[in-house]
Amino acid sequence: METGTPQSWALRVLKKDAVPFWVRVDATTAQDADGATVWRAVVSDITESKRAERAIQTTNSELQEFAYALAHDLQEPLRMVVNFSQLLAQEYAGKLDEHADKYLAYSLDGALRIEALQQGLLDYLEATERDSHRLSPVDCNHVLSQALLSLQTVIRQSGAVVTSDPLPTAVGNEAMLMHLLQNLVGNSIKYKGDAAPAIHVSALRTAEGWLFSVRDNGVGIDPAYAEFVFGMFKRLHGKETPGTGIGLALCRKVVERHGGRIWVESEPGHGATFKFTIPTLGPI
Repeated sequence: METGTPQSWALRVLKKDAVPFWVRVDATTAQDADGATVWRAVVSDITESKRAERAIQTTNSELQEFAYALAHDLQEPLRMVVNFSQLLAQEYAGKLDEHADKYLAYSLDGALRIEALQQGLLDYLEATERDSHRLSPVDCNHVLSQALLSLQTVIRQSGAVVTSDPLPTAVGNEAMLMHLLQNLVGNSIKYKGDAAPAIHVSALRTAEGWLFSVRDNGVGIDPAYAEFVFGMFKRLHGKETPGTGIGLALCRKVVERHGGRIWVESEPGHGATFKFTIPTLGPI
Protein backbone atom coordinates (compact mmCIF):
# COMPACT_ATOMS: atom_id res chain seq x y z
CA MET A 1 0.00 0.00 0.00
CA GLU A 2 2.88 2.36 0.80
CA THR A 3 4.93 1.75 -2.34
CA GLY A 4 2.32 0.66 -4.88
CA THR A 5 4.74 -2.06 -6.02
CA PRO A 6 3.23 -5.45 -6.98
CA GLN A 7 4.31 -8.18 -4.58
CA SER A 8 4.31 -11.95 -4.59
CA TRP A 9 5.10 -14.43 -1.85
CA ALA A 10 4.58 -18.06 -0.89
CA LEU A 11 2.85 -19.19 2.29
CA ARG A 12 2.59 -22.58 3.94
CA VAL A 13 -0.88 -22.82 5.46
CA LEU A 14 -3.04 -25.37 7.25
CA LYS A 15 -6.47 -26.64 6.30
CA LYS A 16 -9.08 -27.22 8.96
CA ASP A 17 -8.01 -30.87 9.16
CA ALA A 18 -4.41 -29.68 9.81
CA VAL A 19 -3.13 -30.89 6.42
CA PRO A 20 -0.52 -28.33 5.24
CA PHE A 21 -0.45 -26.96 1.73
CA TRP A 22 1.23 -24.11 -0.17
CA VAL A 23 -0.27 -21.02 -1.76
CA ARG A 24 1.18 -18.13 -3.73
CA VAL A 25 -0.25 -14.67 -3.11
CA ASP A 26 0.08 -12.08 -5.89
CA ALA A 27 -0.94 -8.63 -4.64
CA THR A 28 -1.34 -5.35 -6.52
CA THR A 29 -2.83 -1.95 -5.77
CA ALA A 30 -5.83 -0.51 -7.60
CA GLN A 31 -8.49 2.16 -7.23
CA ASP A 32 -12.09 1.43 -6.26
CA ALA A 33 -15.15 3.19 -7.67
CA ASP A 34 -14.66 6.10 -5.25
CA GLY A 35 -11.04 6.59 -6.30
CA ALA A 36 -9.62 5.23 -3.06
CA THR A 37 -6.48 3.07 -3.21
CA VAL A 38 -7.10 -0.57 -2.36
CA TRP A 39 -5.12 -3.74 -2.72
CA ARG A 40 -6.23 -6.87 -4.49
CA ALA A 41 -4.76 -10.33 -4.23
CA VAL A 42 -4.94 -13.58 -6.15
CA VAL A 43 -4.31 -16.72 -4.09
CA SER A 44 -3.19 -19.83 -5.98
CA ASP A 45 -2.62 -23.38 -4.73
CA ILE A 46 1.00 -24.27 -5.58
CA THR A 47 1.28 -27.43 -3.48
CA GLU A 48 2.15 -29.69 -6.43
CA SER A 49 4.79 -27.33 -7.82
CA LYS A 50 6.36 -27.11 -4.33
CA ARG A 51 6.51 -30.90 -4.14
CA ALA A 52 8.16 -31.04 -7.54
CA GLU A 53 10.60 -28.32 -6.47
CA ARG A 54 11.58 -30.26 -3.34
CA ALA A 55 11.99 -33.44 -5.38
CA ILE A 56 14.30 -31.64 -7.82
CA GLN A 57 16.32 -30.13 -4.96
CA THR A 58 16.73 -33.55 -3.37
CA THR A 59 17.78 -35.10 -6.68
CA ASN A 60 20.24 -32.29 -7.40
CA SER A 61 21.76 -32.64 -3.94
CA GLU A 62 22.16 -36.40 -4.38
CA LEU A 63 23.69 -35.95 -7.84
CA GLN A 64 26.15 -33.38 -6.50
CA GLU A 65 27.24 -35.70 -3.70
CA PHE A 66 27.52 -38.59 -6.17
CA ALA A 67 29.60 -36.50 -8.60
CA TYR A 68 31.91 -35.34 -5.82
CA ALA A 69 32.37 -38.85 -4.43
CA LEU A 70 33.00 -40.26 -7.91
CA ALA A 71 35.53 -37.60 -8.86
CA HIS A 72 37.26 -37.90 -5.49
CA ASP A 73 37.41 -41.71 -5.47
CA LEU A 74 38.81 -41.80 -8.99
CA GLN A 75 41.85 -39.76 -7.97
CA GLU A 76 43.99 -42.67 -6.76
CA PRO A 77 43.42 -45.13 -9.65
CA LEU A 78 43.80 -42.31 -12.17
CA ARG A 79 47.04 -41.19 -10.53
CA MET A 80 48.35 -44.75 -10.94
CA VAL A 81 47.44 -44.75 -14.65
CA VAL A 82 49.22 -41.42 -15.14
CA ASN A 83 52.32 -42.44 -13.16
CA PHE A 84 52.76 -45.80 -14.88
CA SER A 85 52.09 -44.28 -18.31
CA GLN A 86 54.88 -41.78 -17.60
CA LEU A 87 57.19 -44.57 -16.45
CA LEU A 88 56.49 -46.62 -19.57
CA ALA A 89 57.13 -43.60 -21.80
CA GLN A 90 60.44 -42.91 -20.02
CA GLU A 91 61.67 -46.51 -19.78
CA TYR A 92 60.84 -47.62 -23.32
CA ALA A 93 61.22 -44.42 -25.34
CA GLY A 94 63.18 -45.38 -28.48
CA LYS A 95 63.47 -49.02 -27.44
CA LEU A 96 60.36 -50.13 -29.31
CA ASP A 97 59.22 -49.17 -32.79
CA GLU A 98 57.87 -45.72 -33.61
CA HIS A 99 54.27 -46.96 -33.43
CA ALA A 100 54.76 -48.04 -29.80
CA ASP A 101 56.22 -44.64 -28.90
CA LYS A 102 53.26 -42.92 -30.53
CA TYR A 103 50.74 -45.15 -28.73
CA LEU A 104 52.43 -44.48 -25.37
CA ALA A 105 52.33 -40.74 -26.06
CA TYR A 106 48.61 -40.94 -26.88
CA SER A 107 47.93 -42.95 -23.71
CA LEU A 108 49.80 -40.48 -21.50
CA ASP A 109 48.14 -37.46 -23.14
CA GLY A 110 44.70 -39.00 -22.64
CA ALA A 111 45.41 -39.85 -18.99
CA LEU A 112 46.67 -36.33 -18.28
CA ARG A 113 43.59 -34.77 -19.89
CA ILE A 114 41.29 -36.99 -17.82
CA GLU A 115 43.23 -36.01 -14.70
CA ALA A 116 42.82 -32.29 -15.54
CA LEU A 117 39.10 -32.77 -16.20
CA GLN A 118 38.64 -34.64 -12.93
CA GLN A 119 40.46 -31.93 -10.98
CA GLY A 120 38.36 -29.29 -12.70
CA LEU A 121 35.16 -31.06 -11.65
CA LEU A 122 36.40 -31.31 -8.07
CA ASP A 123 37.25 -27.60 -8.05
CA TYR A 124 33.81 -26.79 -9.47
CA LEU A 125 31.98 -28.86 -6.87
CA GLU A 126 34.10 -27.72 -3.94
CA ALA A 127 34.01 -24.04 -4.87
CA THR A 128 30.32 -23.78 -5.69
CA GLU A 129 28.50 -26.44 -3.67
CA ARG A 130 30.41 -27.45 -0.56
CA ASP A 131 30.64 -24.99 2.37
CA SER A 132 29.25 -22.28 0.08
CA HIS A 133 27.04 -20.83 2.84
CA ARG A 134 29.92 -19.20 4.72
CA LEU A 135 29.73 -15.46 4.19
CA SER A 136 32.06 -12.92 5.69
CA PRO A 137 33.82 -9.66 4.80
CA VAL A 138 36.58 -10.60 2.35
CA ASP A 139 39.59 -8.44 1.49
CA CYS A 140 39.74 -8.85 -2.29
CA ASN A 141 43.36 -7.64 -2.37
CA HIS A 142 44.30 -10.68 -0.29
CA VAL A 143 42.11 -12.93 -2.44
CA LEU A 144 43.86 -11.72 -5.61
CA SER A 145 47.31 -12.23 -4.06
CA GLN A 146 46.38 -15.83 -3.17
CA ALA A 147 45.06 -16.43 -6.68
CA LEU A 148 48.30 -15.09 -8.20
CA LEU A 149 50.36 -17.23 -5.83
CA SER A 150 48.65 -20.35 -7.15
CA LEU A 151 49.36 -19.16 -10.72
CA GLN A 152 52.99 -18.16 -10.16
CA THR A 153 54.40 -20.92 -12.39
CA VAL A 154 52.30 -20.08 -15.46
CA ILE A 155 52.81 -16.35 -14.82
CA ARG A 156 56.58 -16.83 -14.83
CA GLN A 157 56.58 -19.12 -17.87
CA SER A 158 54.37 -16.80 -19.93
CA GLY A 159 56.06 -13.57 -18.86
CA ALA A 160 52.67 -12.21 -17.79
CA VAL A 161 52.38 -8.94 -15.89
CA VAL A 162 49.36 -8.72 -13.58
CA THR A 163 48.48 -5.35 -12.08
CA SER A 164 45.55 -4.16 -10.03
CA ASP A 165 43.90 -1.12 -8.53
CA PRO A 166 43.15 -1.17 -4.79
CA LEU A 167 40.33 -3.68 -4.42
CA PRO A 168 37.44 -3.45 -1.93
CA THR A 169 36.34 -5.61 0.96
CA ALA A 170 33.25 -7.48 -0.24
CA VAL A 171 30.81 -9.75 1.55
CA GLY A 172 31.28 -13.25 0.16
CA ASN A 173 32.94 -16.62 0.40
CA GLU A 174 36.73 -16.28 0.31
CA ALA A 175 37.48 -19.67 -1.24
CA MET A 176 34.91 -19.17 -3.98
CA LEU A 177 36.17 -15.67 -4.83
CA MET A 178 39.75 -16.96 -4.96
CA HIS A 179 38.72 -19.63 -7.48
CA LEU A 180 36.91 -16.94 -9.47
CA LEU A 181 39.92 -14.62 -9.81
CA GLN A 182 42.31 -17.53 -10.32
CA ASN A 183 40.27 -18.80 -13.27
CA LEU A 184 39.79 -15.39 -14.86
CA VAL A 185 43.48 -14.46 -14.65
CA GLY A 186 44.53 -17.96 -15.72
CA ASN A 187 42.13 -17.75 -18.67
CA SER A 188 43.71 -14.46 -19.77
CA ILE A 189 47.16 -16.07 -19.69
CA LYS A 190 46.00 -19.17 -21.56
CA TYR A 191 44.49 -17.15 -24.42
CA LYS A 192 47.35 -14.68 -24.78
CA GLY A 193 48.24 -13.01 -28.06
CA ASP A 194 51.69 -12.55 -29.60
CA ALA A 195 52.78 -10.13 -26.86
CA ALA A 196 53.37 -11.13 -23.24
CA PRO A 197 50.09 -11.14 -21.30
CA ALA A 198 49.22 -7.85 -19.60
CA ILE A 199 46.32 -8.25 -17.19
CA HIS A 200 44.70 -5.60 -15.01
CA VAL A 201 42.17 -6.17 -12.23
CA SER A 202 39.99 -3.32 -10.98
CA ALA A 203 36.74 -2.64 -9.15
CA LEU A 204 34.33 0.24 -8.68
CA ARG A 205 31.20 0.82 -6.63
CA THR A 206 27.91 0.94 -8.54
CA ALA A 207 24.22 0.86 -7.68
CA GLU A 208 24.36 -2.90 -8.32
CA GLY A 209 27.20 -3.40 -5.83
CA TRP A 210 30.88 -3.92 -6.63
CA LEU A 211 31.71 -4.15 -10.33
CA PHE A 212 34.98 -6.05 -10.94
CA SER A 213 36.87 -6.08 -14.24
CA VAL A 214 39.68 -8.36 -15.43
CA ARG A 215 41.14 -6.85 -18.62
CA ASP A 216 43.74 -8.51 -20.85
CA ASN A 217 45.53 -8.01 -24.18
CA GLY A 218 44.92 -11.54 -25.47
CA VAL A 219 43.38 -12.96 -28.64
CA GLY A 220 39.90 -11.77 -27.73
CA ILE A 221 36.50 -13.36 -28.30
CA ASP A 222 33.97 -12.90 -31.08
CA PRO A 223 30.93 -11.20 -29.47
CA ALA A 224 28.77 -13.93 -31.01
CA TYR A 225 30.33 -16.36 -28.53
CA ALA A 226 30.20 -14.05 -25.48
CA GLU A 227 27.51 -16.21 -23.82
CA PHE A 228 28.71 -19.56 -25.19
CA VAL A 229 32.07 -19.45 -23.37
CA PHE A 230 30.38 -19.64 -19.95
CA GLY A 231 28.75 -23.00 -20.69
CA MET A 232 29.96 -26.19 -19.05
CA PHE A 233 32.57 -27.97 -21.23
CA LYS A 234 32.22 -25.25 -23.91
CA ARG A 235 35.47 -24.27 -25.60
CA LEU A 236 36.19 -22.06 -28.62
CA HIS A 237 39.60 -23.60 -29.28
CA GLY A 238 40.48 -27.22 -29.85
CA LYS A 239 43.23 -29.34 -28.38
CA GLU A 240 45.87 -26.80 -29.40
CA THR A 241 44.98 -24.82 -26.28
CA PRO A 242 44.94 -26.88 -23.05
CA GLY A 243 41.83 -26.71 -20.93
CA THR A 244 38.74 -28.54 -19.71
CA GLY A 245 35.92 -26.13 -20.51
CA ILE A 246 35.03 -25.88 -16.81
CA GLY A 247 36.83 -22.69 -15.72
CA LEU A 248 34.39 -20.05 -16.99
CA ALA A 249 31.39 -22.20 -16.02
CA LEU A 250 32.81 -22.23 -12.49
CA CYS A 251 33.21 -18.44 -12.63
CA ARG A 252 29.56 -17.99 -13.59
CA LYS A 253 28.38 -20.34 -10.84
CA VAL A 254 30.45 -18.53 -8.20
CA VAL A 255 29.15 -15.11 -9.25
CA GLU A 256 25.55 -16.33 -9.36
CA ARG A 257 25.90 -17.88 -5.90
CA HIS A 258 26.84 -14.41 -4.68
CA GLY A 259 23.76 -12.90 -6.32
CA GLY A 260 25.71 -11.21 -9.12
CA ARG A 261 26.17 -11.58 -12.86
CA ILE A 262 29.16 -12.06 -15.17
CA TRP A 263 29.79 -11.21 -18.81
CA VAL A 264 32.61 -10.52 -21.28
CA GLU A 265 33.27 -7.53 -23.52
CA SER A 266 35.66 -8.30 -26.37
CA GLU A 267 36.58 -8.17 -30.03
CA PRO A 268 38.83 -10.69 -31.81
CA GLY A 269 42.45 -9.56 -31.65
CA HIS A 270 41.76 -6.77 -29.16
CA GLY A 271 41.82 -8.57 -25.82
CA ALA A 272 38.90 -9.24 -23.51
CA THR A 273 37.47 -7.71 -20.36
CA PHE A 274 35.58 -10.04 -18.07
CA LYS A 275 33.23 -8.17 -15.75
CA PHE A 276 31.26 -9.43 -12.78
CA THR A 277 29.21 -7.92 -9.98
CA ILE A 278 29.14 -8.78 -6.28
CA PRO A 279 26.13 -7.21 -4.57
CA THR A 280 26.88 -5.37 -1.36
CA LEU A 281 24.91 -7.94 0.64
CA GLY A 282 24.24 -10.65 -1.94
CA PRO A 283 23.14 -13.89 -0.26
CA ILE A 284 24.52 -17.29 -1.21
